[in-house]
Amino acid sequence: MLKRVLVLTGLFASAAAAQSPTTEARALWKSNIGYIVQAADELPEALYSYRPTPDVRTFGELFGHIAGSQKMYCAMALGDKVPGEADVEKAAKTKAAIVAALKESNTYCEKAYTLQDDKLKAPVDVFGEQHPRFYALLANASHNGEHYGNIVTYMRLNKLVPPSSRPRTGGN
Repeated sequence: MLKRVLVLTGLFASAAAAQSPTTEARALWKSNIGYIVQAADELPEALYSYRPTPDVRTFGELFGHIAGSQKMYCAMALGDKVPGEADVEKAAKTKAAIVAALKESNTYCEKAYTLQDDKLKAPVDVFGEQHPRFYALLANASHNGEHYGNIVTYMRLNKLVPPSSRPRTGGN
């Protein structure tokens, strides 16, 4: 993941002339999290306990993990007290609670992804390494993308079409 985040950091730095790096990171995050929330909303509650193998997370645990890690990464970017990454995954057990936690984490992250670029230059500890706060935003977007890949696989195993694979509507 570190290599991917460094590559993304370089891409965003080169795109800075056209858009602010934070604006570009927000666009990536919004795309990933939009598909994740759509999948979480549409998935029947009975499938929230589905796990392809005994050693991986269920759908519900996966959505809860995303919500908890988003709050963690966005707290890093905002300079807030960092919650435990697994807090949501351990606490939210029903579809309603998991989807609510996921949406709440998005609302919280909106604040981080609208910070001015200069505010994201301050250093922050990310798993024992010092990085600019902007790194936490990139790590969050990348982490969400990784787990959306899990969601896609789980959905396909259940003969469901993931949101990102559906035909585009509205002239896109």
